[in-house]
Amino acid sequence: MMSETSVHAVALAAKVCPKAPKGATGAMNDITGYVMWGVIALMGLGMLVGVGGIVAGRVFSMPHASKMSIIGICVVFGAAIAYLVLPGMLNAVIGKGCV
Repeated sequence: MMSETSVHAVALAAKVCPKAPKGATGAMNDITGYVMWGVIALMGLGMLVGVGGIVAGRVFSMPHASKMSIIGICVVFGAAIAYLVLPGMLNAVIGKGCV
């Protein structure tokens, strides 16, 4: 059984609502925005490298290079789908607001 102190500590912890310190929200939004745009730029770069690999593989008669580039493009598409789906899944599992 839980003691009265433990029950009181659990009830007190349930009232805690974590939030960023004053003035940190703007900087946090900037950092998050930079990271998101960086990821999008890397995905675009991955697509360009993949298309370049396919073209180079066809031009220089290197079928393995073309196949690997196609796999690379598929990985970028999979990462893009995960980039859209995983934050929603994490919010559903972890939740928002008070602990």
